[in-house]
Amino acid sequence: MRIFAPAAGILGLALLTGLVAYFGFASVMQAVVSSQWGTVLVVAARAVALAGCGLGWWLLLEPKGIGPHRFIVLRYIREAINALFPFAVVGGDIIGARLLAQFGVAINLAIASVLIDIFVQVVCLLIYVGAGIGIAFDVPGPHRLGTVTFVMLAIALPAVSGFFLALNFGAFDPVVRWLVAFGETRRWSLFNHVADLGGRLQQIWRNHRGLSGSFFVHLATVFFGAVEVWIAFKFMDHPVTLAAAIAIESLGQGGKAAAFMLPGGIGVQDGALIAASAIFGVPAEVALAMALIKRVPDLVLGVPSLLIWQALEGRRLLSHRSVSG
Repeated sequence: MRIFAPAAGILGLALLTGLVAYFGFASVMQAVVSSQWGTVLVVAARAVALAGCGLGWWLLLEPKGIGPHRFIVLRYIREAINALFPFAVVGGDIIGARLLAQFGVAINLAIASVLIDIFVQVVCLLIYVGAGIGIAFDVPGPHRLGTVTFVMLAIALPAVSGFFLALNFGAFDPVVRWLVAFGETRRWSLFNHVADLGGRLQQIWRNHRGLSGSFFVHLATVFFGAVEVWIAFKFMDHPVTLAAAIAIESLGQGGKAAAFMLPGGIGVQDGALIAASAIFGVPAEVALAMALIKRVPDLVLGVPSLLIWQALEGRRLLSHRSVSG
């Protein structure tokens, strides 16, 4: 695994570099430069979307004394780690749960909330991809994405169903053992106290108001993500309709999810965005420029989030030293 993670990152970068070389570096960079203030607005749109994800996570628990702003900050950290550090597929989510425990949430409840938060987001993504496929198939002409997308859905639907059954019927003992082992290898003592995870999962499932609120917030957030595509193309003088933006972004997100082993789905997501954009008549070099612009928020928002993560880790270490001293 230690060898595979860097190799996956290198492969993703190679795919992205190959796409830029194939469609012409000068043409792609010219399209990126033409976006001007569009890139800034794309970063702002991503910031809003991540804030929505944090709010959706908070709604699952609504803990007393812990406002949604803390969940939003931790959601930024989760995203930054998953996008920029390929050392673990869900490393950011695990770390997010551990950080949440610093604010007074029981570690088993924090982990349960992250697991269900991931599940809700996956369900919303499937709805989003389904809507995108429906929009794309309504466009006249051949669609080379047809086979790929249906295969992806054929794999995803049983996987999501199995995830739901595991969450809902307490079949998470193997996950608990893995989490404990993961924590032990990194000397994270908090993971040694992951008990009654099934009970905590059921506690969240029974919170129907919070669960439904989280679902609708996540669903609105995932559809809002299409604004990034709409803004980028508009500022590059290749405007598309909002429906087209939804189709393009949803298929790109579907490609990213399918390539979960690559950090940020780099290379694969970009290729999916190019293929989806072609359905709506967008030139490949412009679509690739849009895909590169969508990478900018990963750095602009990710780097400060990583610094906040390290600050929280430093505070935890200082508190432990003061207690032991």
